[in-house]
Amino acid sequence: MKFSTRLRAGLVLAVAALAGCDSDNGTAPQVTVLPAPSGVAISVLSPTSVRISFAPVSGASDYLIQRAQGASGGSFAEVGTTAETSWTDEGVSPATTYRYRVQARAGAGSTSPFSGEAQATTPEPGARTATISTNITSNRTLYADTTYQLSGFIKVADGATLTIQPGTTIYGDYDIPGSSLFVLRGARIMAEGTADKPIVFTSERPLGQRQPGDWGGIIIVGNGITNRGAPTYIEGTGTGTENPLVDYSGGTDNNDNSGVMRYVRIEFAGFPTAPNEELNSLTMAAVGRGTTIEYVQVLLGLDDSFEWFGGAVDHRYLVSYESADDHFDASEGYVGRVQNMIAFQSIRPEPRPNLAGGAASDPQGIENDGCWAENCNAGNDNRSASQPYTVPVFANFTLIGPPPGAWETPSGNIGMMLRRGVGGLYVNGVVARYSRAGISIRGQQTEQRRVDGLLGVRNIYFTDNATIFQTSATGTGEGAQFSLDMAANALEAGTVPTASLFMALPASTQNASAASFDWTPAAGSPIATGGLNDFSGLPQALRNAAGSFVTPTTYRGAADPNGPKWWAGWTTYARF
Repeated sequence: MKFSTRLRAGLVLAVAALAGCDSDNGTAPQVTVLPAPSGVAISVLSPTSVRISFAPVSGASDYLIQRAQGASGGSFAEVGTTAETSWTDEGVSPATTYRYRVQARAGAGSTSPFSGEAQATTPEPGARTATISTNITSNRTLYADTTYQLSGFIKVADGATLTIQPGTTIYGDYDIPGSSLFVLRGARIMAEGTADKPIVFTSERPLGQRQPGDWGGIIIVGNGITNRGAPTYIEGTGTGTENPLVDYSGGTDNNDNSGVMRYVRIEFAGFPTAPNEELNSLTMAAVGRGTTIEYVQVLLGLDDSFEWFGGAVDHRYLVSYESADDHFDASEGYVGRVQNMIAFQSIRPEPRPNLAGGAASDPQGIENDGCWAENCNAGNDNRSASQPYTVPVFANFTLIGPPPGAWETPSGNIGMMLRRGVGGLYVNGVVARYSRAGISIRGQQTEQRRVDGLLGVRNIYFTDNATIFQTSATGTGEGAQFSLDMAANALEAGTVPTASLFMALPASTQNASAASFDWTPAAGSPIATGGLNDFSGLPQALRNAAGSFVTPTTYRGAADPNGPKWWAGWTTYARF
């Protein structure tokens, strides 16, 4: 970088302690001005070693690492230098808290300010850790007395079963972006936690430094049926030799069994491996109804929290807090049933730095489509008519959007987006606080599903939304907007503020915890009643879709006013 004589003279005064004048001609030497390193993260590797990583600084030749002991106070001292953007400190003690900071350097006298501090606590002596860095090709068990790191794109191969004990914690490797767990077709995951010992997949960064996108997520591929042809690849795969394409087309068995996930948390996941190529927190591609997935929470995922591509897997008790895109997203012929669902949004999540993508511009509570890809069964010119149709059943859902001003977007921010030929039964729900609309029924093919008795929206309480139905005066085809008869479908335009519907909902989530949420209807709440408690009057196709899995209820929303608090004890809430 070149400087004028006047600017060079000013720089001499500003950095006189680091760089004197040239002895031959009295002018100051050129100085490289470096910014402080950012994105400093600490990964605990063992009771006696931690890894410090950070974003590169342009122009830096190396980096100086300083360490201080204790959560506050204590003097920093140099512990190492490196030319890389990570460094392992093997001189720490077990059960001790340390703080680190990093300085970039570009030769003698050219240094940056120190970075902000990052903190970590090493585990107790004898704590067991293990890294999973190769594919799982035979049966393997992960034990609760060991903390595991998923390092890279790890695949459970056809014929193998991965069993995870209750209370086990698995971290995604922060230094291998997008580290994920794939359960491939023909493989199984047996992750059976308990309410007091949930299985936790999470970020390896310490509390206070965790962000959406710290790792990839969980991807399950089954042998279920979709409405797309071959090949059909998992979004976010095929972005490098370590992350090859994963095909989920050609399934024939909607009763296929990919295992069990029960009492599982998935935190700070979701990752854009390339622009518009994202891994979700929990992706279910052609997963069959023989699979059991219930009592699962996603917290602060970068892309969708739960996404279904075809298949028929059923669920109960799903929770999504603070998604950076859609909370629940189904398409490509998904015909599963989900009862008791919670989605809550209060912020625009900020992902880890230097990613190929960030928070979505069109987040929704539910976003369901028929088909909208290049190889949909009905062809490119009529994609939304592809069969088998997407006809899920979503029952007893509570969808809460962000408060005013928290996350304004040019599109999205709609509680229920039903479009592109989707059908399904959406019943006994609560949709609140969406800044653009409570529901959008979009597209001529979507309207055709309703006319044919394959789409029903019933007994839903709407409040604090900008409007109930998104409408358009001129839209046609896929852009057409439709509304429903409110009384005929028992859709209620509520006047009760969102927070007063429930026993407890925090006014601010800055310091909230899991205990801040009680989704039980408050005394006198309008959602304690008004549910459709008899499906006999529904079109036969929708009664068939619900089957015996979905139970009609007298209440609306995710919680029975007289029932157990099914989310309590195993879910969590944190902003960082």
